[in-house]
Amino acid sequence: MTLTIDPFLPLPLIGLAALLAALLVALGFYRRQRGVLIRSFALAFLLGALVNPLILNEEREPLSTIVAIAADRSQSQDVAGRTAETDKAIAELKAELSRYPGIEPRVIDAARDDGSDTHSTRLISSVLGVLQDVPPARIGAVIAVTDGQIHDLPRDNRLAGIDAPVHGLITGRKGEYDRRIEIVKAPRFGIVNQEQEMVLRVIDDGRPAGEPVEILLKINGELTGRIDAQVGQERRIRFSLPLAGTNIVEVSVEEIAGEITPINNRVVQSIDGIRENLRVLLVSGEPHAGERAWRNLLKSDTSVDLIHFTILRPPEKQDGTPINELSLIAFPTRELFVEKIKDFDLIIFDRYQHRGVLPILYYDNIAQYVRDGGALLLVSGPEHAGSDSIAYTPLSSVLPAMPTGDMTVKPFFPRLSELGAKHPVTRGLHGAESEPPHWGRWFRSVAVNPPDGNVIMDGPDKSPLLVLSRVGEGRIAMLLSDQGWLWARSFEGGGPHVDLYRRIAHWLMKEPALEEEALTARGRGREIEVTRQTLGPAPKEAIIRAPDGTETTLALKQAEPGLYRGTFKTRSTGLFEVRNDKFATLVHVGAVDAPEFREMISTEDKLKPLAEASKGIVHRLDDGSGTISLPQILTVRGQVRIDDPNRMVIRMTDETVLKGITSLPLFGGLLGLGLLLLGFGATWWREGR
Repeated sequence: MTLTIDPFLPLPLIGLAALLAALLVALGFYRRQRGVLIRSFALAFLLGALVNPLILNEEREPLSTIVAIAADRSQSQDVAGRTAETDKAIAELKAELSRYPGIEPRVIDAARDDGSDTHSTRLISSVLGVLQDVPPARIGAVIAVTDGQIHDLPRDNRLAGIDAPVHGLITGRKGEYDRRIEIVKAPRFGIVNQEQEMVLRVIDDGRPAGEPVEILLKINGELTGRIDAQVGQERRIRFSLPLAGTNIVEVSVEEIAGEITPINNRVVQSIDGIRENLRVLLVSGEPHAGERAWRNLLKSDTSVDLIHFTILRPPEKQDGTPINELSLIAFPTRELFVEKIKDFDLIIFDRYQHRGVLPILYYDNIAQYVRDGGALLLVSGPEHAGSDSIAYTPLSSVLPAMPTGDMTVKPFFPRLSELGAKHPVTRGLHGAESEPPHWGRWFRSVAVNPPDGNVIMDGPDKSPLLVLSRVGEGRIAMLLSDQGWLWARSFEGGGPHVDLYRRIAHWLMKEPALEEEALTARGRGREIEVTRQTLGPAPKEAIIRAPDGTETTLALKQAEPGLYRGTFKTRSTGLFEVRNDKFATLVHVGAVDAPEFREMISTEDKLKPLAEASKGIVHRLDDGSGTISLPQILTVRGQVRIDDPNRMVIRMTDETVLKGITSLPLFGGLLGLGLLLLGFGATWWREGR
């Protein structure tokens, strides 16, 4: 109840009237006039009526005390039964708080997916975000149910806008230990087949360093190295990248018995392989219009070191010119095809025929070069169908198609075969989607027997035009026409000769993006994009294994012929394994050094400074008995000045909400009228005597 006024006249006028009344009363007392005291009361009642005093009665309802229960839902809580422990503790805590009238528990599932790329436990940010619309006076306490691994604790040990105790209920058990491996330093890219270096460290959290451990190194799924390392010390490991493009480098360390999780016992690093200048040997059997197309393409690529020879004077050519007057360079056959053949990434025979320039034994050397991992491209013209064709040399052991001895001479449109529409070398070539293709015509091709490799382009009457094949560790391609230069000269609109030639060369040099059968996966934020290339039927569902061991199937839908994709959304961070048919690959979601996996053992130490500064406590739920125990609750009014080491203090709020107001005028109604009549009546009675 409160007393207030609601004057009928402005207060300055009422004040002036009160001053005049006071002067009249003083004058009456000075002259000792009869009835002056009664007149004083009458004037006072009149002034009181003008002031109009009111008694206000407010009807208020007490507000509840908000107790925030922050449930840590980060990935470190998914191990060792901590999730079940958290859920049980929250249920018991809510039941215990329900015994206290006026307490409203508010559960906050914190730090599972805050939309950031930090991949850390941001529990405090989640709490402050949810409570930002709650007045600080209503917050009675913040109770965090967590493993203690919180990565956004305030440096000054104060929660902005919250003046209440902060308590920690710690999941997990005492004496936990965990082994993890971390990448201290690693390159983001490296030159293919050159030595790279990575710095690693194995850490045992919660236990002293023991015996040396073995670290395994895998590149693109293949085991390439083993080293021993002392726990806690940095160790350098050297390796080389086998492929251009993305290489998945995986390092792992053996598990130890009893550790809480093996999730962080292996990590991966994606390293882009960059080829040093590719060494290409181009041998043209004779000058012709098509050799310039190949030469211009290879010379325009700054990453290619091209060595080009054209056979201008074969041994059988005798015109009487003295040798000392010839300006030609002798063909260094032994140096190229014996001593340095392994230095070349690709060898191209452009309309080459056997005319005694290369000894017959050298063809066998070239065939062995292919089997050992080399790349060979044959661009065939009329000479390939003749008796001097290199198909009748020891090179035939690696050729996917043998000539019949005939040439097909008639105009035709090169077309993609049914297999070529799916093959990454020819898939999506500009102009191939129409019938006939928006390409210029060619006019001759070499007839061959049914080939062993993949025919990805057809010539006249659906005869093979472009054949790709694998031999041992190497690859070979046969382009059964020398008319590609017509596209380069824009004959009848030309064609995609640059894309075609470049893709053939890159496939021969094992570019990962051009593999016919491949499974790749890459992380984009919180999504995993799975890509499957195949020349066969539609693949089955992909299986994705999460860091916690759970498996999920993902349907792959056709994006292009021979190309299937699927996107998997995840809320987890870490190393995922993707499998499809006989293929498997790894992908890491989030930062490799994500704080969530640096330390996995539960701890009371990180939350203690914040709890002590706010008069809260930190209590481990499991004391070793296998069951959880909650500390008692102590409710207090007003400021929390001391903490209780055994009980969770909750500051009860005194805040209320106004529901309604009733007013009572002191000089209103019959009471006010009676007082005024009494005053003036008494004055009249006294004056009448």
